[in-house]
Amino acid sequence: MEEQKTTIEVKNLSIGYKNYAVVENINFELQPKELCAIIGVNGIGKSTLLRTLGKLQPKLSGEILVEKQLLENYNPSDFAKQTGVVLTEPIASKNLTVKELITLGRQPYTNWLGSLTATDKKYIVESIQSFELDEFTGKKCHELSDGQLQRVLIARAMAQDTPLILLDEPTTHLDLYHKVQILKLLQQLAHQYSKTILFTTHEIDLAIQLCDKILILDGQENPFAPPCELIKKGCFNTLFPSEMVKFDAKTGAFKVNK
Repeated sequence: MEEQKTTIEVKNLSIGYKNYAVVENINFELQPKELCAIIGVNGIGKSTLLRTLGKLQPKLSGEILVEKQLLENYNPSDFAKQTGVVLTEPIASKNLTVKELITLGRQPYTNWLGSLTATDKKYIVESIQSFELDEFTGKKCHELSDGQLQRVLIARAMAQDTPLILLDEPTTHLDLYHKVQILKLLQQLAHQYSKTILFTTHEIDLAIQLCDKILILDGQENPFAPPCELIKKGCFNTLFPSEMVKFDAKTGAFKVNK
């Protein structure tokens, strides 16, 4: 039997700042074609974890392996070929057109002149079509709605063609329809293009419905499993104070205590 390929493996990871650990004891691994959400209460360390996995801040201890290689052994150029990162910070390039921003996804592969090969152009066109952005290619990014811009940023990550894509709160500021649209696009990207996609979110109900795996940061066990397993183990029941909201295992959703 063929050994299952692992895109990212995290062992006994401790994250935080200088000598202060925000979360310890993080363990998980993900394969191609898996969409995984990182959830937890505000301030628990979701964005800190994502930034650590994206090599934007150092870990405190433990191991992170991307495609079987330790994160610290990657140089910036090689890491950009393995991992696409989409953050919530406002982009500095909003004056670019949609096509120009998506084209930047090919930067790790282009020569010093930035010349695009036929392969580069194929990835750019495929990304534009997959995220239904044909009508926007000539538009400036600052002319787009939040939902449209989010699609462009994810399309840029797709054009980068990395095995691993990390996204911080990709559905922030979006209405319910556009939240579902973005998460279904990420699901499609993972399953159809054999990507491993890991994202932070507050949309727990949607994550339970759409994700293959979920990592719950609770500052103790930090359980990681498919959503149905986490529901069976009661992992969602203690996520929030029970006097305000409770988790309904039958529907897989949180209900307000009236």
